[in-house]
Amino acid sequence: MSGNLNISIDAMGGDCAPDMVIEGLELARQGHPNAKFLVFGDEQRIAPLLSKFTELSKCCEIRHTDEMVTNEDKVATALRGKRNSSMRLAINAVKDGEAAGIVSAGNTGALMAMAKFVLRTLPGIDRPAIATVLPTQKEDVVMLDLGANVDCSAENLVQFAVMGEVFARNVLGLSKPSVGILNIGEEELKGNDAVQSASTTLQAIDLPISFYGFVEGDDIGAGTVDVVVTDGFTGNIALKTAEGTAQMMGVLLKEAFQNSLLGKLGGFLAMPALKKFKAKFDPRQHNGAMFLGLNGICVKSHGGTDAFGFSHAVGVAMDLLNRNINEDIKADLEWLATHPVTTDTDLVEEK
Repeated sequence: MSGNLNISIDAMGGDCAPDMVIEGLELARQGHPNAKFLVFGDEQRIAPLLSKFTELSKCCEIRHTDEMVTNEDKVATALRGKRNSSMRLAINAVKDGEAAGIVSAGNTGALMAMAKFVLRTLPGIDRPAIATVLPTQKEDVVMLDLGANVDCSAENLVQFAVMGEVFARNVLGLSKPSVGILNIGEEELKGNDAVQSASTTLQAIDLPISFYGFVEGDDIGAGTVDVVVTDGFTGNIALKTAEGTAQMMGVLLKEAFQNSLLGKLGGFLAMPALKKFKAKFDPRQHNGAMFLGLNGICVKSHGGTDAFGFSHAVGVAMDLLNRNINEDIKADLEWLATHPVTTDTDLVEEK
């Protein structure tokens, strides 16, 4: 296997692995016929599944291991004691140059820890961030961090803004995406020291970043900006709240249309619109969170997704590889490192 379309797969990660993973790879192969996969996991379980898909079998190579990372494993346990797990070996393949990227639906904390330890961070990045694409009233929005970093400094938030802007340009195809920092209000005086300082830096920075300023929680769904930057604690809560709200709306709509004969008739007449609504907010359509800032492509699939959702996560990895996103991130960070930002605060301190 050679070329940039080799993807390393943790076949044992996810609630329904390896069945869901192999079926997802078949769907991904149909959309990316040039892809080749290194599949890490229990060969006795994987081989029979692969045998069902003739074309997929031709572009897959199984690397056997009977060790896996479970959702119950603590991060330290997985990092130190699961060196021969399907997750760790799949990450090692990226470091060794056998694959250009990895996709896993396994334990998020373990995946982040292993990927950071093995692949290291890009020059100029202190901490990697989890980024994903979410639907809004307008176009999709990129949001980061979604849980990798509970506490963030102003420097971390600035780095997230740079990486998120590059991600939006490459993945969403936006020429100049707008960037906002999630805050408790849009006023300039609101927020903690980290968001205040990050905002000051982004206003003064001489990179092609269209900085909008502060945004609030309702701005995420409104699509006010193209990139929403926040710490991992706040970002994860916002993400889970949005997912829970979408699920609640689906349940309530279903109940409303089934409560009466008139409701059922209304549901029948509204079916085309409801299907469009469901597709817009289908989490599988947005499955695949990128660990931005690592020296390699690492995509985290939701552990509870199905084959369709996993195929989308593989597609995210393929798109990121084809667009060389890390090269753009490194270029912006190198510029930032060699051009110190002078803010009004700096000038006051000098006086």
